[in-house]
Amino acid sequence: MNAIHHTRIKICGLTTPDEAIFCQKAGADAIGLVFFPKSPRHLSFEEARAISEALPEKFPKVGVFVNENEKNILKTVEAAKLTAVQLHGQETPVLTEKLLKQGLLVLKVFYMTAEPSIDNQPNYPGCTALVEWGEGALPGGNAMAWGDASKNLPRDEPLVIAGGLDPSNVSHTIQNHAPDGVDVSSGVETAPGRKDRDKIVQFIQAVADADSSLANPSPIKEPFSCPIQ
Repeated sequence: MNAIHHTRIKICGLTTPDEAIFCQKAGADAIGLVFFPKSPRHLSFEEARAISEALPEKFPKVGVFVNENEKNILKTVEAAKLTAVQLHGQETPVLTEKLLKQGLLVLKVFYMTAEPSIDNQPNYPGCTALVEWGEGALPGGNAMAWGDASKNLPRDEPLVIAGGLDPSNVSHTIQNHAPDGVDVSSGVETAPGRKDRDKIVQFIQAVADADSSLANPSPIKEPFSCPIQ
């Protein structure tokens, strides 16, 4: 029996416990909670904690930050019961190293067409690389789909692809790049911060279908869960 690639799925920008429970039961591997004040999906500590507490303790809960300092990140991790952090700004390798030493899984965002460029990824050892295409006004995918990737994607660390993914195009992305994970937000929404349950199910099924069609499945580097200590 041939092995099957199992792309991990993170659904980001959740705003209610009910949405989070649905995502987890539908087959998502992680959720993302946004702590960037300019985002329409921004959460308070109390809102985020309610979502975290509605999920199994060990289910990955990723906090999304933009150019935040170490003290505030760690305060949020504790208050919201997060298991990982995702850094969407110009964070330095010094900061990511400090967070890794705290036992956190760190996802560092890089861009194909913006800064920080994917070329900087080797300067962040130990971090999961989350790669966006890089167009749009706000940090993140801005629902902008990928163009033609002209650079090689990093493979030394876990690789997650994000940006403009939805049920109609995620299969193409997996078949082209065989990432360890994919990250979706607006592609499964009816409005910013309001997830569409049918689209979530369709997205998860599209990932499974793409995985089963890969000619040469590869082992997964866990992109959202910390290794067992």
